[in-house]
Amino acid sequence: MTVLMSDLASNGILTLKINRPDKLNALNQDVLDGFSDAFTQAKSDPQVKGILLTGEGKAFCAGADINRLAECSAETGYQFAQQGQAVFRQLETLGKPSLAAINGFTFGGGCELAMSAHLRIGSNKAQFGQPEVKLGVIPGYGGTQRLARLVGKGRALDLCMTGRFIKAEEALTWGLITELTEQESLLTRAEEILAGIIELAPLAIRSVMEVIDKGYELSLEEALHLEAVHFGLTCATADKQEGVNAFLTKRKAEFKGE
Repeated sequence: MTVLMSDLASNGILTLKINRPDKLNALNQDVLDGFSDAFTQAKSDPQVKGILLTGEGKAFCAGADINRLAECSAETGYQFAQQGQAVFRQLETLGKPSLAAINGFTFGGGCELAMSAHLRIGSNKAQFGQPEVKLGVIPGYGGTQRLARLVGKGRALDLCMTGRFIKAEEALTWGLITELTEQESLLTRAEEILAGIIELAPLAIRSVMEVIDKGYELSLEEALHLEAVHFGLTCATADKQEGVNAFLTKRKAEFKGE
C-alpha cells in the first residue's frame, strides 16, 4: 500500500494524502521519507504551484510512530526529533504556499505537521492535541515552538502540559485553524483557497512567506528592514508592473512569476 498518495492537478495544486487509515495515518519512516522526497521534488518543479495536505479516513494524522519512540534513547531521541523537524521545515520553507485540510484526528506529530503548513482549515470532525506528556515525553517535531507562535504561550502551555484534545470550533477560536467547514466540503474549500493564492503574483507570495517566517524572531527594526528589502525586490518585477497596470486599466492581472 502506498503510504503517501500524491496527485498534481492541472492548476498546479499538488495534493499529498497520508494513506495509513488503519493506523490513523501515523507518521512512520516511510511517510516521513515520502514527504521529504515530495517536498524536494515540488520545490524544483515549476508545475507545482501549491501543496495541499490531508489524510485518508477519519484522521488527518494521529501522531508519530510510537513503536519507534519506544526504542529511543537520549541520543536516538534527539535524532528522531531532528529528522521530523527537518522534514517539516522543508515544507515551511518550500517557497510555495501550503495548506493543511484537516479532516479528523490531528494529534502529536500530526498537529505538528499541520502547523508547518502555511495555512490550516478544518472540518467539523477535526480534533487537535499535543498529548506527548501522556507518554512521558514532549512534542519533538516543532510543536512547542509553532504552537506558541500560532496561539500564544498560555494556550500552548495548556495543550502541551495537559495533553488534552480540543475540537475544531475551539481551534478556530484560538487561531490554530483559520476556517471551519463541513466534512464533505473540506477538500473543495481547501482547493478553492489555494487556487486563489496561486492566481496571485508568486514572487510576492514567496516574499510574504519569507518575511513573516524570518522576521518573526527579529527585532522590529530588523524586521521592518527585511520587509523594505523585499518590497523593493518585488517592485522590480514584471509581476508588479502587470499588477499595477491591470488595476489601473480595470482588468484581471495575469502574473507569470517574473
